[in-house]
This record gives sequence, C-alpha cells and structure tokens, in this order.
Amino acid sequence: MTEPTEEQPLPKTEKTLAETAPSRYECRSCGYVYEPNKGDSSQNIPAGTTFEELPSQWRCPVCGARRNVFTDVGAVDAPSGFQENLSYGFGVNQLTPRQKNLLIFGALALGFLMFMSFYGLG
Repeated sequence: MTEPTEEQPLPKTEKTLAETAPSRYECRSCGYVYEPNKGDSSQNIPAGTTFEELPSQWRCPVCGARRNVFTDVGAVDAPSGFQENLSYGFGVNQLTPRQKNLLIFGALALGFLMFMSFYGLG
C-alpha cells in the first residue's frame, strides 16, 4: 500500500453521529419539513421512515409538491461528535448543538446578571 499524497487524500471512513442520523427534508414551495422520526400521519407513513424510503407517489402534505422539490436540511438533535468521544468532556459531548448553545449563552447571561448585581452592593 502506498502512502497517501496531497493528490490522494485518505478515504473518509468514520462519520459523526450527526452525519449518520437521518436527514430532514424541507419543501422549497411551502417550507414544510419532513422529519423521519415523526413520519407523516396524514399519508400513513410510520415514524422512522427515511425520506429515501418514502413511496414515489408521496407528496408534500401541505402544498402537494413532488419529492424532487425537497432539499436536504440535515439532521436535528444529534450530537456533533463521534460515538467513541461522547464519554469525554464532563458529558458535554453528548449534548446536541442546540443544548450546547443554551448552556453557553445561558451561562453568559447568568454571569452578566451576577456582574450587574454587584452594583447593588455599593
């Protein structure tokens, strides 16, 4: 086996949890988002059905657009790291990006309020 060069990058074999989670698809006509973990109760599509597994005659439940109008908007509520790294970092690696944002900005707001409370002491 030859060493990889700049022209030959290493093949990407590992995927993050966000990359392996099922993607959501958004209708470009009306903005409806198909979420695989919810399915589509209006057309008897069970939860857990990925967009690729939808029947070819499936249409947007809001506007009736065909499947080719939908675009991939990525997964939601999946940790952004690799499975093997989730146990590191005081459990913070297990948080979804939304939860990490809440933790960061919540701590900043709490710190600001605490700092402002010192003005009341004087």
